[in-house]
Amino acid sequence: MAKSFLALAGLLAALAVMLGAFGAHGLKSKLSPEMMAVFQTAVQYHMWHALGLAIAALTALHWPQLNGLRWAGWLMVVGVVLFSGSCMHWL
Repeated sequence: MAKSFLALAGLLAALAVMLGAFGAHGLKSKLSPEMMAVFQTAVQYHMWHALGLAIAALTALHWPQLNGLRWAGWLMVVGVVLFSGSCMHWL
């Protein structure tokens, strides 16, 4: 599970960078300043969740007996989907 979470963390981080670049270059002229701020917040939290998932995965590689890390990893994934997804549902 830890290796899968680490790979997923890398994918989520890459997606956060792509979304940030898309927002900065593709959406800046199309969104109001308020919606742009919502988008930027969603991308920032997306990246923080990816980082948290990576930390949980790396920790689980060293201490696989800690079952709470599996929950932490899944909660990070759910956080990306629910929080960032709800902020960007209009894309």
